[in-house]
Amino acid sequence: MRAIARIALATCIISLVLAEAALAQGERKAQSKSGPKAAGVLAADRGKFQVLFDGQPVGEEEFSVSPSGSEWISRGSVEIKIPGGGSAQVDAELRTSADGTPRSYRWSSAGQKKASGTIQFEGTSAKMELKAEGGQPFVQEFQFETARVVVLDNNLYHQYGLLARLYDWNAKGTQTFAVLIPQDLTPGTVTVEWGGPQEIEGQKLELLKVRSADLELELYVGGGRLMRLFVPGAKVEVKRE
Repeated sequence: MRAIARIALATCIISLVLAEAALAQGERKAQSKSGPKAAGVLAADRGKFQVLFDGQPVGEEEFSVSPSGSEWISRGSVEIKIPGGGSAQVDAELRTSADGTPRSYRWSSAGQKKASGTIQFEGTSAKMELKAEGGQPFVQEFQFETARVVVLDNNLYHQYGLLARLYDWNAKGTQTFAVLIPQDLTPGTVTVEWGGPQEIEGQKLELLKVRSADLELELYVGGGRLMRLFVPGAKVEVKRE
C-alpha cells in the first residue's frame, strides 16, 4: 500500500515540479442539501481548477463530465509549469456507465518524455497497455474485488469530483473504494469519510476526508461539485475558478 501515497496531489505535483525541475432532496429527495446525489449517480459538470503549490500557482486543469448515449465521458487536460522553464501536460478521457463503473480509460503525457496508455475494464479486471517514448509497449492486467473501480490518476484533479459523486451521502460515515492510478500502474484502496459542513471564503461546503495508508486529502463539495481540494501536509491546494 506504500505506492498508494502517489494518489497524493503532493506526490503528483512534487514529482512533476521537483523531479522534472531537477531533471524534468433538490436533485433528489433523499440527498442532503449541499451534497451530491446518492451513490452512483453522475452529473454533468464543466470548469477549471487552479493548482497551487506552497501558495504559488503551478498549473491549471480544464475538465468536462457529460453523458453520451449509455455512457458518461469525463475529460481532463492539465498543464503544470516547471520552475526554471518548461511544462508538463496530461490529457485523459474516462468512459463509465451511469453508476460510475469504468469501461475504458486513455491518457497521454508530454514533458521531458512522452507516454500514453489505454485501459479496458471488463467486470473485475482491467487490462492496460502502456507506451513510453523510447521503450517497448507494456501490457499489464489488474484484478479487483469489485467492478466499480475509481480512477484517480496523477494530476487529474476532476477525478476526485467523481469520487465525491460516488460517495453515499445518505449513509455518510466511512466508505472504502477500490482505486487505480494508471500512470503509476498502481491499484489499491482509499477510505472516504464525511467531515461535516464547512465554510471557506464565504462558501458553505461539505468536507470529505480521503485517506490511504499514509496520506490524507480534503475534498470540499458544494451543490454536488468539487470546489476545493487540499493536501494539508504538502502545501498543495486545488480550487475551482
